[in-house]
Amino acid sequence: MLRVPPVIVNFKAYSEAVGENALRLARVAAEVSEETGVEVGICPPHVDLRDVVREVGDEVTVLAQAVDAAEPGGRTGHVTPEMVVEAGADGTLLNHSERRMLLEDLKDVCRACMNEGLLTIVCASDALAARAAGALSPHAVAVEPPELIGTGTPVSKADPEVVERSVEVVKEVSEETAVLCGAGITDGSDVRAAVELGADGVLVASGVVLAGDPKEALLDLISGLE
Repeated sequence: MLRVPPVIVNFKAYSEAVGENALRLARVAAEVSEETGVEVGICPPHVDLRDVVREVGDEVTVLAQAVDAAEPGGRTGHVTPEMVVEAGADGTLLNHSERRMLLEDLKDVCRACMNEGLLTIVCASDALAARAAGALSPHAVAVEPPELIGTGTPVSKADPEVVERSVEVVKEVSEETAVLCGAGITDGSDVRAAVELGADGVLVASGVVLAGDPKEALLDLISGLE
């Protein structure tokens, strides 16, 4: 299976992470990865995907923020797995709480992405959703209770049981699937707590993207893996 980075930064649609800002953040991720030896994944906006791949595609894992359950053809406004591959990206997030998918669509697009050789990370809101996501055998399931996203309150501390339970149920249905912890992750202690609960890594966004010094923020997060 493809390797899942232990730290993935979702740029979302923040103005601090679009266009030249996306390239700046991508270079920060590449610098931190080189300095620490820790693989970093980044999820730039679709409009910046190709430019980011050209800039740092050999240094970090580049993921699309979402892919639609659509085949090439008359699909105005859709993003297909084939488009992501053609842009040079390594994989994609799916079913983020800000971009939910119907289960049948998720099954289809997850299969299509993996058939295209894309690293596939499926987001889940709780342990029940994590089990359903794990049953699709993606490369990773990212557990993110939506009520904690962007709050600065990490799920690994606010609700450790959901992390432990999610790890348990995902491994029951797909032993090779990694489990990431998201929502409210802001510093190394949050990452350390997630790993101690059994998570393989973290999915973060505002804690890095909106930080006064994104490089220091990312270095702090990675310190939690030591």
